[in-house]
Amino acid sequence: MKRTALRRTGAGLAALALTVGLAACSSEDDSSAEDTGTSSSTSTETETETETEATAGDQVFGPACDAVPTSGAGSFDGMVQDPVATAASNNPLLGTLVTAVGEAGLVDTLNDAEALTVFAPTDDAFGAIPEDTLNAVLADKDTLTSILTYHVVGGQLDPEAVVGKQETLQGGTVNVKGDTDGMTVNGANILCGNIPTANATVYVIDTVLMPS
Repeated sequence: MKRTALRRTGAGLAALALTVGLAACSSEDDSSAEDTGTSSSTSTETETETETEATAGDQVFGPACDAVPTSGAGSFDGMVQDPVATAASNNPLLGTLVTAVGEAGLVDTLNDAEALTVFAPTDDAFGAIPEDTLNAVLADKDTLTSILTYHVVGGQLDPEAVVGKQETLQGGTVNVKGDTDGMTVNGANILCGNIPTANATVYVIDTVLMPS
């Protein structure tokens, strides 16, 4: 009788131990599955955060890009939200160009265009023109329009596509040379290039281009 009872007790303990072991394994498997799910979720969140950190300024190049504001409507992220004439009006480097575009009545023409590439002279570029000459040009709408449209090319051209001879809206051609390590258009230096706006790609230059 005692031996039978002991055998039954031993069998019960073995069964209990087996049950506890199975439960522990099940718990570890569930924990492992939860850890895998958490790791996957964390990885996805990290990838999403990396994607959202990209900015409009990531694609620009040139020695003067640091002069563009880092925030606000005149920054790269701000300019990409607006059509080109509006975007230029918010950029502190392009005040005289914006005035000239207004005098020529080209604001709506530029803003309503589907896709453009604009070579945008800085205020210093306009400042290199004698004041009397500049004032005379600003007062002559036909001449001003001819000069300004000579700075505009159809299509949004990236740094590779823009290189070469490009036909302008004025009818003449400009010749772009170089690459992102140094680029010129008709000999004028591109100070900050490949700036995106809502409907155009802008290349800020250090000289006002004159059509033949």
